Amino acid sequence: MSATPSPIRIIPGNALDHYLSQGYYRMAQDLFTCRFLPVEDTLYTVHWLRLVLAEVRYGPEQRRLLRLNERFSVTVRPFQLTEELEELYARYRASITFDAPPTVEAFLLAGATHNVFTTETIEIRDAGQLIAAGIFDSGARTMAGIMNFYDPGYRRHSLGKYLMLLKINLARSRQHQYYYPGYLVHNYPKFDYKLFPCQSATEVFDASTSQWLPFSKEVVATHAAALLDELQREFLATYDSE
Repeated sequence: MSATPSPIRIIPGNALDHYLSQGYYRMAQDLFTCRFLPVEDTLYTVHWLRLVLAEVRYGPEQRRLLRLNERFSVTVRPFQLTEELEELYARYRASITFDAPPTVEAFLLAGATHNVFTTETIEIRDAGQLIAAGIFDSGARTMAGIMNFYDPGYRRHSLGKYLMLLKINLARSRQHQYYYPGYLVHNYPKFDYKLFPCQSATEVFDASTSQWLPFSKEVVATHAAALLDELQREFLATYDSE
């Protein structure tokens, strides 16, 4: 499902805050939401996440990662599509084992010449060399983490997780309320890294009631069962009417 208003030059910050709070997320130059993810022959349930920034507390793993990477330089700048970004993303994409868009341009713009989101980039450099980039959108009181990618030669530095921490730190410094990392998938752990920053400060969206609930595996399992039951009932109702 997408949210496509009449053509506008920019999505206002309070509008982005609202859509994020309803389980929507950026896809290129649109906003979308979904409840299911098909992988091969299995249909998995999708569960949108956010962190309550005032409640974020880092533990030993997070503090160790911040110390490990403190020698790198970090810069925040308005997003600009460059060859340097595309070359870094190409190296990253060649090293991963899951599907990903072919380019940064395809992921964020998909041919559009104007970006309707307020987008910025966190650049991480080692002696001047770009080794990681984290792209995010800002609302009035929220931040949505859109892309993280890094040089595979720096894998031991867990730069994807490090970028999540940097984004959270930046969002807190700007006095935002929430950081939205995207979704995880029930019984499909590939997305569980989004719980790394602080699980106790994480909330999960209940699409049936449009409420955000404190994250737990039990809450996700209950929501997953309800989504699958609703899907089955809709299928049976459609089948019976034919």
